[in-house]
Amino acid sequence: MHYLKFSIFSTLNIRSLKFKILFGIALLTYAIKAEAQSNMDTLLYNIAENNLTIAANRQYLDAEKLHFKTGLSLYNPDINYDYMIGSPSTAGNQTDFTISQAFDFPTAYIKRKKVSELQIQNTEFQFIETQQNVLLEAKAICIELIYRNKLHLELLKRKENSENLLNYYKTRLKKGDGTVLEVNKVQLQGIEINKNFQQNLSFINQLNQKLTALNGGKQIVFTDTLYPLLPPIPGFEQLEDEIEKNDPKRKFLELEKLIGQKQLELSKALALPKMETGYHYQGILGQKFQGVHFGITIPIWENKNTVKTQQARLIFKELLVQEHRNEHYHEIKQLYENYKNLEITLKEYQTFFLTLNNTDLLNKALAFGQISTIEYFLELSYYNNSFDEYLKTEKEYHQVLVQLFKFRL
Repeated sequence: MHYLKFSIFSTLNIRSLKFKILFGIALLTYAIKAEAQSNMDTLLYNIAENNLTIAANRQYLDAEKLHFKTGLSLYNPDINYDYMIGSPSTAGNQTDFTISQAFDFPTAYIKRKKVSELQIQNTEFQFIETQQNVLLEAKAICIELIYRNKLHLELLKRKENSENLLNYYKTRLKKGDGTVLEVNKVQLQGIEINKNFQQNLSFINQLNQKLTALNGGKQIVFTDTLYPLLPPIPGFEQLEDEIEKNDPKRKFLELEKLIGQKQLELSKALALPKMETGYHYQGILGQKFQGVHFGITIPIWENKNTVKTQQARLIFKELLVQEHRNEHYHEIKQLYENYKNLEITLKEYQTFFLTLNNTDLLNKALAFGQISTIEYFLELSYYNNSFDEYLKTEKEYHQVLVQLFKFRL
């Protein structure tokens, strides 16, 4: 009875210890991932501050805002002075002086100001879209770099294993237990691994150079090997609705459509008669005449087809909105389906690779003579190829999520 009691309590203590260890590992992993998230957030913040495309776009849109504020005031006043010498001299001289101010039909100024306000507002959506595109590119590069950095660590392990294996076969060859063919096979494998290692290192350098370029030339070296924390991923309908509500391009196109409607109203107001008022003075033969000057234009030729042009442009802008909604919906749907498929595959890979280290098992089997050299290389090649596919799937999974959550950048 005492032995049984001891066994039960021992089992419970072991289980409790295992739970604490697993819980501790989970907390440590979460903390490291949180730090990785912080590193990436800091990097994206710096790029948003230093990127030359964003800076140039900001400057351009500031200039556009000033441009949209022009043309809201009245036309320049018109001043005319005429001094005419009479002939014969007894006819006397004539003096004419006119100062006048022309203006559009009054409602045109209200509508023109509204168009200007909407155009200025729309520059913000243009800026947000440009910034999101730059940050999306930067984050996609970071995801690629995380994949490359993880692959770098894996290739380092393979290089070490290959070097150990080469030493093992060279020792066997010296003892007369091995063959030159076996040594050659291991050397060829080492050359292939080193080629992949150098190639991957080159990719890492190139990707860091791209990040540096996006950071306005200020150097960045991104060394993270853990993907950032994932946000809660809702169902398709909810996610699609959230993306559409926050899509700057959709907002830009819809506001362009509204601007088109207001420009149509403005074109109708500008088609109404223009007016002119002012002061007119005339002096002749010692007599003076002065009074009010008033004029009005007859809208016959000047603005012909202007309203029809704006109507056609409005239809075009409405079609652009419909086209974007349709294309964006199916783009999101494809990304979401891709995400679901990758999620299934990734979980299968993770379940397999997190519980297995095939390289160690193969090394032991080879050392104890349970498998031949050919079998070892075939199995190792199959395992390494599968692990490479696992890393690629993990990368593709996070790349899809980056695109889906672009609206949060």
